[in-house]
Amino acid sequence: MAHLLSPSLLSADFLSLRSEVEMINQSEADWLHLDVMDGVFVPNISFGFPVIEAVAKICKKPLDVHLMIIQPERYVAQVARTGAMMMTVHQEASTHLHRTIQEIHAAGMKAGVALNPSTPVSVLEDIIGDADLVLLMSVNPGFGGQSFIEHTITKVQQLRKLIVERGSKALIEVDGGVNEKTAPRLVEAGTDVLVSGSHIFASPNPLETIKRLKG
Repeated sequence: MAHLLSPSLLSADFLSLRSEVEMINQSEADWLHLDVMDGVFVPNISFGFPVIEAVAKICKKPLDVHLMIIQPERYVAQVARTGAMMMTVHQEASTHLHRTIQEIHAAGMKAGVALNPSTPVSVLEDIIGDADLVLLMSVNPGFGGQSFIEHTITKVQQLRKLIVERGSKALIEVDGGVNEKTAPRLVEAGTDVLVSGSHIFASPNPLETIKRLKG
């Protein structure tokens, strides 16, 4: 499978959100990544359901919703109502992760599990068969534009090994510091989905940048 690309709306120009989403619609991007932050689980607040619902009305790409919040299970139904394709919760924020994954599936969405940079992939051994996606954070979550944490390459390789050993169908997604230098290395290590924010939206030609990241 050729790798997928999920541009992160966090880095878009929020005064021109319609035109930014239309750009994504016209691009070769596969999904649109939406980072919801609560100022508690991560040291920042991003956007919530009014923005997701507005974007969902005009976005033609599947919505890849990443909840960087405490108690994410409280919002399964609300995320589902937006028409999201994927709902990703943090392993560190979800006490009953297996139940949460079941609830996401029951609501008609694919279930993703995110890991912070300091969390080893081994914590997923008992859940990897149930997840549709694992999101490895390659920066400390909370802010865009951070530099790539080099150890992520090793984590991708470790996660790929675990997925193969357990016969899991989970995709590997990486978010943080993804650009034209890190992207090929991540794909070579076994990454299926690349999330890129500031590198795309701050570029002079986002459509061309997306095309290059798609390879």
